[in-house]
Amino acid sequence: MKESGKKEGAASSSSSPPCAACRLLRRKCTHDCVFAPYFPPTQPHEFANVHKVFGASNVNKMLQEIPEHHRGDAVSSMVYEANARVRDPVYGCVGAISSLQQQINILQTQLVITQAEAMHLRVHHTASSNIIESQAKYFCDMDMVEHTSYGDSMRSC
Repeated sequence: MKESGKKEGAASSSSSPPCAACRLLRRKCTHDCVFAPYFPPTQPHEFANVHKVFGASNVNKMLQEIPEHHRGDAVSSMVYEANARVRDPVYGCVGAISSLQQQINILQTQLVITQAEAMHLRVHHTASSNIIESQAKYFCDMDMVEHTSYGDSMRSC
């Protein structure tokens, strides 16, 4: 009888490997494991970081309290926060958000400068065009004066 029990246990564990959480915690992964849908065996580092930052029991409690249709988003957030905390233990996500906010501020400043330069070029181009038009009009008027002084009624402009 002991042999058949071992065979059944070996068969169930070989058919589906334990999730990353159960593997890290060295426990048997059951069919109703709350971690299994969110921490597949192919990504053990994700649960390792979440466990290091939040603790397995706290993550278990959080997942049990959250409606099932929101758990995927909650796990994604926990993984992101845990990875950020591993990279930057002091600031975590806040450090990444601050860095992105600074980049946004710099880019907004550059945009304002570029828009001002574009406006300056438009004004300069418009002023140049107006000067050229007024000079052309002046020469056209001068040409008409010359033609009328010679008795020519032709308009060249």
